[in-house]
Amino acid sequence: MIRKDYILDRWVYYATERKKRPHEFKSVTSNDNNKICFFCPQNEHLTPPEIGRVKYKGGWKIRWFLNKFPVVEKKDDIKLKSKKFLQEEASYGAHEVIVETQHHKSQLVDLPVQQIKELLKVYKIRIKELSKLKYIKYVEVFKNQGKDAGTSLFHSHTQVVALAQAPTLLMEEALAVKKYKKCPYCEIIKAESKSKRKIFETKNVIAFAPFASRFNYEAWIFIKRHKKTMEELEDYELEDLAIALKKILIKLKKINASYNFFIHYSPQGEDLHFHIEITPRLATWGGFEISTDAIINSVLPEDAARFYRKK
Repeated sequence: MIRKDYILDRWVYYATERKKRPHEFKSVTSNDNNKICFFCPQNEHLTPPEIGRVKYKGGWKIRWFLNKFPVVEKKDDIKLKSKKFLQEEASYGAHEVIVETQHHKSQLVDLPVQQIKELLKVYKIRIKELSKLKYIKYVEVFKNQGKDAGTSLFHSHTQVVALAQAPTLLMEEALAVKKYKKCPYCEIIKAESKSKRKIFETKNVIAFAPFASRFNYEAWIFIKRHKKTMEELEDYELEDLAIALKKILIKLKKINASYNFFIHYSPQGEDLHFHIEITPRLATWGGFEISTDAIINSVLPEDAARFYRKK
């Protein structure tokens, strides 16, 4: 069986005969080999200067600062250099780290809903502030959890990268959305609320396994009302978002799955429906995926949703 993405020209091959039971997917836990954790309290001097914090009992429970090893940096000249097929420019932007908790052993899933909500508020603040920088077109917020998802430091954290170019995938989605008279995701939300792929729903948010999931146990969380950016979200929507995120992460923790998640919002001038995508990293992409840009998934989204719903 092959399935097409809701709006993108992107196909996924389903090979369910390869399917393993969830407990057989367990990945290796991230090693905590660092003798000194740069992100722990009393080690603040080991990180770049602090940008901000959420205060707690004379200290902090969330804090953020520039990444010591950035992908992008603020530079004076970002002019595009072009010669026939060759183009390059300076990697302009800002790269920050948000430490999600002062507790070294606690991961995001272990935090109470209210602290996850506070973290989402910090995301909202950083997107708003970094978007004001000259040249910035998009602020990417993402998390790597576990060895297979690319994490390098055990202490739970999120990364925020302000980019001078909107990501290609976002612009492809924005272009695809323009083919419809109304927001296609608003219609997708209505359809998935009645499907076997629905995971969880409140008055304000819905979580479901997307029809053409590329990752084993992939999950998307949408705000039901049409909101383009995180800045538009109300307090009660952030709370429901935190509840849904925690429910999904609890299930992934039970199978010790590495995962990434990232914020999808609308680049300036576009009209994308805000949501979060969670992509567990339980399978390794091989030659087929790399050579065809098509993915083989061994878990149907209907089965993934059943796994998430099971108590």
